[in-house]
Amino acid sequence: MTPPVVHETDTVATAVATPDRPQPFAELGMKDEEYQRVRGILGRRPTSAELAIYSVMWSEHCSYKSSKVHLRQFGDKAPKTDALLVGMGENAGVVDVGHGWAVTFKVESHNHPSYVEPYQGAATGVGGIVRDIMSMGARPVAVMDSLRFGPADAADTHRVLPGVVAGVGGYGNSLGLPNIGGETVFDACYAQNPLVNALCVGVMKHEDIKRAVAPGPGNRVILFGAGTGPDGIGGASVLASATFDEESQAKRPSVQVGDPFMEKLLIECCLELFREDLVVGIQDLGAAGVSCATTELAAAGTGGMHVELDTVPLRDATLLPEEILMSESQERMMAVVSPDKVDRFMEICGKWEIPATVIGAVTDTGRLVMTWHGETIVDIPPGTAADEGPVYERPYEPPADLGSLQADTPGRLARPANADDLRNTILWLAGSPNLASKTWVTSQYDRYVLGNTVLAMPENAGVVRIDDESGLGIALSLDGNGRYTRLDPYAGAQLALSEAYRNVASTGARPLAVTNCLNFGSPEDPGVMWQFARAVEGLADACQYLGIPVTGGNVSFYNQTGTTPINPTPVIGVLGVHDDVRRRVNMSFTSEGATIALLGETREEFGGSEWAHVVYNHLGGLPPLVDLAAEAALASVLVNAAREGLLTASHDLSDGGLSQTLVESCLRGGLGAQITLPGDPFVSLFSESVARAVVAIRPGGEARLAALCEQAGVPVTQIGVIGGDSLTFSTQGDAQELFSIPLAELREAHERTLPSYAG
Repeated sequence: MTPPVVHETDTVATAVATPDRPQPFAELGMKDEEYQRVRGILGRRPTSAELAIYSVMWSEHCSYKSSKVHLRQFGDKAPKTDALLVGMGENAGVVDVGHGWAVTFKVESHNHPSYVEPYQGAATGVGGIVRDIMSMGARPVAVMDSLRFGPADAADTHRVLPGVVAGVGGYGNSLGLPNIGGETVFDACYAQNPLVNALCVGVMKHEDIKRAVAPGPGNRVILFGAGTGPDGIGGASVLASATFDEESQAKRPSVQVGDPFMEKLLIECCLELFREDLVVGIQDLGAAGVSCATTELAAAGTGGMHVELDTVPLRDATLLPEEILMSESQERMMAVVSPDKVDRFMEICGKWEIPATVIGAVTDTGRLVMTWHGETIVDIPPGTAADEGPVYERPYEPPADLGSLQADTPGRLARPANADDLRNTILWLAGSPNLASKTWVTSQYDRYVLGNTVLAMPENAGVVRIDDESGLGIALSLDGNGRYTRLDPYAGAQLALSEAYRNVASTGARPLAVTNCLNFGSPEDPGVMWQFARAVEGLADACQYLGIPVTGGNVSFYNQTGTTPINPTPVIGVLGVHDDVRRRVNMSFTSEGATIALLGETREEFGGSEWAHVVYNHLGGLPPLVDLAAEAALASVLVNAAREGLLTASHDLSDGGLSQTLVESCLRGGLGAQITLPGDPFVSLFSESVARAVVAIRPGGEARLAALCEQAGVPVTQIGVIGGDSLTFSTQGDAQELFSIPLAELREAHERTLPSYAG
């Protein structure tokens, strides 16, 4: 969709001279009061170009106008830590991981574009988050993705799923970045509104951190990378701030088109520019394009900038100024460079075949001024667009159906009546779309390129080596559960954090920091806004308790079709540190005869569970009880046990409970297990109580592990041994076998599902 144009030769002078000419602010997503506020700021009617800037910069996607009042909690409640080097407000957060190394990571959404055009929507989502990491001065080293689709057997899922997966893989593989983990989830609530959340992580030395600032009057503003075209025009203000219905589908703007090979060159070019200290400030061009880069750089710097907009290199010479400003063409960066270093900057760009153009200069006027063939078309205080957008305290109240939903507990559902029913339920869950093998997805991603991947999917968390000499590395997990959050948003956000925290600790890494992508329906719906407010509060409180700060993230609103929102889906990424990745622990049962132990307490908890979802398509009750103290205690045991070499395997318990954890560890390692269930077989197998893990103990380490658990207050129960080619169950106090499932049968059930749906 090309934004409506007032007059292609609008200048500041003509804007003053023609005050009554109608302007299409509503079509650009602006409310009447927002438009009037712009007129008040400028003291006149805005030009077409100025209107374009304010419309995209004040959009929900760019300004966080409905979420700011709640997101402040992440800063207000942030735990004090020396590890945080750069916090919220920059392109990505940065943390100290030791030995002079810093890590930057962030997750963002590209949901609506991925429904419109699945391949390019997902591909450019990866490209955009990679550039965020580049703009901090880091080398990107890995990506992850969290994907959610409608029912696996739905016709629209057959359209969207293959394109999204191909887009994630095609872009990331072409960049030469390993994809080390993530999620693929199916639920009817995501039909026609898939979630595509992409994470990137990068590494640098402390002294290499860059900022999005434009200081120093006289410094040059250089646009470099791909040319500017019509792709994605208006995307931030229109597409990401609208719900999907027939009318909005007819108005969709074009989705950005990515070129990963250009981005690969751009990465290497930026890193060489950084090494030679040629950049004073830098910003990637993503949502809102040139509008965002110029206003944010100027507002964070000396305060002024002059840009000759007609010097911007174009792929389409017919683009109007406002279209150039709103274009979201990919693979572009903007740098601030001192005059004496411009020639060398251009020389390096030429070496990497990256087009680069000086389009302006930093000033101290406090104004962002843009000209078009000599005429002034923009003259605004940049901070008013970048930092002073509208802030809404939207009304909120619990959804009308929440009480009845929570009262409809899974207790009324019939449970397996005998051993055969239990056996069939294990197979049914293992082959269900959410719990089945995701090899069809992950086989399309390169997991080991660059040679530093230590663990990748389907492991608990992705692990990447940073320093060969010391073995220093990082672990990352990306998790969420929309069903839990629908039942209780406060607890649901904490449960998403708990799972990611537990996954990272299960590899032996110490959890350090958090990023998030908050996917919700329309903020204009009081029920959705209540879900959002409660989820943010829950996440902020849990991070404060666990001592791990939120370093940044993304809010994605308007995820709904018509008036029906998705389940509220906060996706939480946790970063952990390995002092030595050679002591990491994987999930595979590979040690014949090793003792299997269950750490943590199991309660009868089935609200929002996979069992209720898969067997009965039921959602009701309350989610598992959050126990942050137990999570912290379990993490301490897992980290210390890994450091001491006590474990040969470790796998957290989450969706599907003990049953699914054992299935995955057995199939991953190729060995069976003989398990004695410690309580009621149904509860033992399928409860989703949190703060639990299954571990395989290295022979001779049993006593030391028991001592660590006692010291931390973590219950430990020996439940079996590794060995054989079947997963066999009996009950406590009964020597007779309850039932057994050959690994071959488990594998067939686990691996056949996704290929059959994906075609």
